[in-house]
Amino acid sequence: MKITVHTMKPAHGAKHSKKRVGRGNASGHGAYSTRGGKGQTARSGGSRGLKTKAFKRLMQSTPKLRGFKSLNIKPSEVYLSTLDKKFDNGAVVNLASLKEKKIINDDARAAKIIVNGELTKKLTVEGVKMTKTAKEIIEKLGGEVR
Repeated sequence: MKITVHTMKPAHGAKHSKKRVGRGNASGHGAYSTRGGKGQTARSGGSRGLKTKAFKRLMQSTPKLRGFKSLNIKPSEVYLSTLDKKFDNGAVVNLASLKEKKIINDDARAAKIIVNGELTKKLTVEGVKMTKTAKEIIEKLGGEVR
């Protein structure tokens, strides 16, 4: 069926009318109209009012969490000079080997190689992000990037 302005309607069960109370005893919601007996709870503004006042005080006394926590993983920075010092010629550089040699923290979830210093060794890099220039330097020395 083609959807046009006069054929559009909400999904089945998406809209329903509000229950009407206080329409006589035969309705099952007569007399007190689901508001219980007499007293504070029977009055408008009752029941919840006193609780929310205490909660407001609690909310005002709670210190606010400032700032913003990004969901994106920020990679740990690794310099070419560090790789040159810590790795042998022909070694494989990946996240596990970087953690093993204590170049990045054990809880780091990503790493990125940045051009800073000199690299003189042939290395194979696996699963680690890097800058375009760092990639060119590694490949120029006969290394491999996977």
